[in-house]
Amino acid sequence: MEGYILSKSASIISLIAVCLFFAIIGIYYSKKFSGINNYLTANRNIGFFSLTTSLVASALGAWILFGPSSAATWGGIGAVIGYALGTAFPMFFLIFLGKKIRNENKNGSSLVEFIKKKFQKNFFKFILLLTIFYLFIFLCAEVTAISILLNYLSGIDLWITASCILFFTLIYTLYGGLRVSIFTDNFQLIFIIIFLLIAFSSIILNNSGNLSLDFVRSNNKHLLSTNYLNNYTAGLTFFIAVAATNLFHQGNWQRIYAAKNNKTLHKSLIVSGLIIIPIVFSMGYSGLISKSLNTDVPPDLSFFSLLLINQNQLLAFLVIVLGLSLTISTVDTLINAISSSIIVDGKFFHKLKASKSLNYSKYLIVIMSLVVFFISSRGYSVLYLFLLADLLCCCFVLTVFYSFYHKSLKLKNMYISVIVGLFFGILFFPSMDFSKSILVGILLPIEAFPDFIVNSLLFISFMLATITPILAWKFK
Repeated sequence: MEGYILSKSASIISLIAVCLFFAIIGIYYSKKFSGINNYLTANRNIGFFSLTTSLVASALGAWILFGPSSAATWGGIGAVIGYALGTAFPMFFLIFLGKKIRNENKNGSSLVEFIKKKFQKNFFKFILLLTIFYLFIFLCAEVTAISILLNYLSGIDLWITASCILFFTLIYTLYGGLRVSIFTDNFQLIFIIIFLLIAFSSIILNNSGNLSLDFVRSNNKHLLSTNYLNNYTAGLTFFIAVAATNLFHQGNWQRIYAAKNNKTLHKSLIVSGLIIIPIVFSMGYSGLISKSLNTDVPPDLSFFSLLLINQNQLLAFLVIVLGLSLTISTVDTLINAISSSIIVDGKFFHKLKASKSLNYSKYLIVIMSLVVFFISSRGYSVLYLFLLADLLCCCFVLTVFYSFYHKSLKLKNMYISVIVGLFFGILFFPSMDFSKSILVGILLPIEAFPDFIVNSLLFISFMLATITPILAWKFK
């Protein structure tokens, strides 16, 4: 246990207990309901409370413990604001778009399904594959995040945590579908809110006098400076990246279709957005404080360096429960989202009946989970994995949503625009140490580019991935 706050045995017991708890209540609840409609859309009768808690719990994955605070250590206050607004923006945007799609596709269950109905072309297959790939990377990032967290607290091998999370979540999610995912989200959000309040209270008590903007300004004034370029580039990057990602999140679209009516959906989206903003902002702000207290703390551990400054074992257990609740609420959403995409949208690739397609999707999810297990056991940067998933969404976000309102957009132009976005985005997407990219540093020497480009690879990558597709819309 040397160097760790908790023992391995205590952490493993906690891990299994929390996972088993959610699996048991999930399986028990799912026995009350059956059928493909319950699995995909919960029979479209989810009320305000359940819908709101599910939207929030699904949005607040384990990434909030790592991503916002890590981004803040180099992107400053701009990254904090961009992350918070980017996470909440889709909730407000979907107030209008969600109603439109529900009215035009009353029996739908996915965004890709709507694209198929609207265009009656093969373009949707392209979007479907990119969407599933994005959800897959997102799933890898979530499982990696919680695995790194438990390793940090007690030294548990990454593969142990990854296997437990995937095993227990698969059990109840593949059995009960969306309805059980929403039901367990209710419990998970209660845990999340309670433990976050305790966590923030502890940080305030243990770091009194070091939490003000003046403290940050006196130690790292550039993180708050209007002259610090990263405050702007990082803020815009994370806003675009996170917003685009959540707009294509199949878990959100399932919940849009699951709402009892448009009024319920409207209220739930507003309240969800208002809850999400202060939570994500506070997590990001912890990165500013941590960086100002100790510059040697790894960015991914900024939040924990504040919370566990006194090596309190009780708080460490709290972190485990918090982290697991955040992770499981998102993982079950992602698993169900991938499964529903295969069932609903995959039927256009095959002629299987719904029941057989359901079984087929479960087999594919299990195989995919094995790949997720392998990747998450490698301990890659959590923020980097999320950014990679975000990039995929940015390359087709404007094209897809523009086409909803402009039917004149040609199919050829839609293909070209997405490919152009992917091409330019990947050319500048930075390596894991953010020092180079395929174009800058590999194909061409770093010295050939001005400092602004070398130091802003992530920003340039996301801007080009998002904006360059527009150039192809009018291409003849």
